[in-house]
Amino acid sequence: MVEPVDFFFCLYCFIKGVSSICPQDYLHQYYNLENDHLVRMKRSEPSFISKVKEMQFFFGLNSTGVLDPETLQVMQSPRCGVPDVEEYSHIQGTRWNKNVLTYRIGRYTRDLRHSVVDSLIESAFSVWARASGLTFVRTNSHNADIMVEFVTYAHGDFYPFDGPRGTLAHAFGPGMGTGGDTHFDDDERWSAGAAGYNLLVVAAHEFGHALGLRHSRNPESLMYPTYKAFRPANLLSREDVANIKALYTPLKVNRNLPLRPLMPRLMQDKCAPDMTFDAIATLGNATFFFRDKYLWIKHNAQSDIKEGPISNFMPMIETRIDAAFWIPRRSTAYLIHGSYVSLGSVVREKPRSLSFFGFPAWVQDVDATVHIVKTRRTLFFMNDIYWSYNENRKVMDFGYPRSISDDFPGVNTTINAAFYKRNFIYFFLGPQVYKFDYTHKSIVGVETANAWLGC
Repeated sequence: MVEPVDFFFCLYCFIKGVSSICPQDYLHQYYNLENDHLVRMKRSEPSFISKVKEMQFFFGLNSTGVLDPETLQVMQSPRCGVPDVEEYSHIQGTRWNKNVLTYRIGRYTRDLRHSVVDSLIESAFSVWARASGLTFVRTNSHNADIMVEFVTYAHGDFYPFDGPRGTLAHAFGPGMGTGGDTHFDDDERWSAGAAGYNLLVVAAHEFGHALGLRHSRNPESLMYPTYKAFRPANLLSREDVANIKALYTPLKVNRNLPLRPLMPRLMQDKCAPDMTFDAIATLGNATFFFRDKYLWIKHNAQSDIKEGPISNFMPMIETRIDAAFWIPRRSTAYLIHGSYVSLGSVVREKPRSLSFFGFPAWVQDVDATVHIVKTRRTLFFMNDIYWSYNENRKVMDFGYPRSISDDFPGVNTTINAAFYKRNFIYFFLGPQVYKFDYTHKSIVGVETANAWLGC
């Protein structure tokens, strides 16, 4: 049964001609509301009301906890994808430990000529350069500090876009790996003027996050979360200037102490002959390779590979990942570590037990997982047996577990990692990868695991 508030909310959105976003989803994404994917939260629950009040306070509304039209209108406003109360990749105060930052524009929007995009992005960086004393240099290197890209829906960073309106863009705070990277939803209409969404305004806002700033409650601030079509010639408010200057005031250094880098980078030898992986998952247009507490991210259409400790990309994941898979139609990632599962926007969900999938109590870990898009089944491998989970019905299929060697001829040892792509399952067995034809049930190729990282 649809709750009354849902009906009036949808009617309101229909009258206003805007796309409807569920209030729970809004509060979950931007205000850290704990969201149970199996049971929808009632509007009368104290935790829901508390988050509504928190959101109303942030935007200067009457903090009643009631979803009144003014509150709903703010929820429907196009905005930045970074949360208002808890950064999903950084906290206020993080900063780059250098004064010259490089940036690279990867994928361009279809709405503007490349030269126009180049000019607008440069202008957006200049807004902060004038206020902070930082220097921004464009480069063609895949190792640029800040990667700028126009993408759609799931695009390999656990934060999929939602189509037109809604979330316009998001950026990660300073750091290794995805640190500084800025993504724009290419399902929006980008422009250099008042039509659609002004790229200069949105880019300048997102670059504020890339430099370490959080959202502001001041509607005059560039760092205000919702989009404003018209701004004065000087995009930064006094508050913005004060915040960026405070963040990048030159650090006082004790000359008697040796200097140490703020963000040490412990590289791993990806081309070692015994290289193998603990877990692999394809998320959107990127493939994630996990080993111990380290991660490589390879964008499928590009040659560059980002790498670093898992915590650089997912701050709340502090353990190794044993298995991982991605459900494209739900844009949901599952990371399994021991007997626990993190799901959804992985850095904000509390881990759950493996019993979430219906495993018997004696199953305390799994070796590998793979989601078969065609059948909508997720396969869980452990030692020499495996289970099949029905993602539609949310139950284990009858007759499992079954023998791996019976159903996957040629796969006769423990599976370290696996993922599915274009009707093939790639089984990572130690330092080798077996390409398995899922339709004909046969191995059709073997290669080394690190070949996937360009070795």
